[in-house]
Amino acid sequence: MQASVGTSGFSYPGWKGIFYPPKHKPADMLSYYAQRLGTVELNNSFYRLPTREAFEGWATQTPHGFTFAVKAPQRITHHKRLVDVGEAVTEFFERASGLGSRLGPLLFQMPPNLRADQPRLEAFLATLPQTRVALEFRHVSWFTDETYGKLEARGVALVGGDLDEEGHDPPLVRTAPFVYLRLRRPGYDPAALESWAERIHALGVEDVFVYFKHESEGPGYAAALQSQLDD
Repeated sequence: MQASVGTSGFSYPGWKGIFYPPKHKPADMLSYYAQRLGTVELNNSFYRLPTREAFEGWATQTPHGFTFAVKAPQRITHHKRLVDVGEAVTEFFERASGLGSRLGPLLFQMPPNLRADQPRLEAFLATLPQTRVALEFRHVSWFTDETYGKLEARGVALVGGDLDEEGHDPPLVRTAPFVYLRLRRPGYDPAALESWAERIHALGVEDVFVYFKHESEGPGYAAALQSQLDD
């Protein structure tokens, strides 16, 4: 299993003096981050899709083997709610492809009030490019065998993790050759990280991508879990 563990985002001034040196320049954050962690989830693309040139520039700041997960624009998931999004999905993929070999999964996060609609899902899945894709459903109505079957047929990962503040987390179901996890709890003690490592190993997947929240402790949690998964 190839494990890639990082955080959601990297450009946080609050990390100075904790993860980054106290006077570290924002322009140098990505290269510093990439020397210490092997992947990052880009979230700025959710609000405004960067140019292909921007993605190409980020790629040049990272070493070979580093991967970027990229969050899909809200135009696709929240504004159009997966309907008639073929052109938008194509544009998203074409721009993110500027990352080259460093492109990891594309993350599509659904709005919390989007209930299960299987015909809508099937039509959306037909628009996806031949690359790794992960879907994060945030309404419990999606967590059914019918949903899992559609995802598995297309090799699309169901996002798992600690996603619900009330403890109603999505099921950890393997629907693709890789697993995508988002761990959002305020804190993780060593026992919690060890528990996650055991659960991940038990899935028997080829690749796993795990992202912690952007709080200052996130990089430390990522490094600790990475170490356990590499053992």
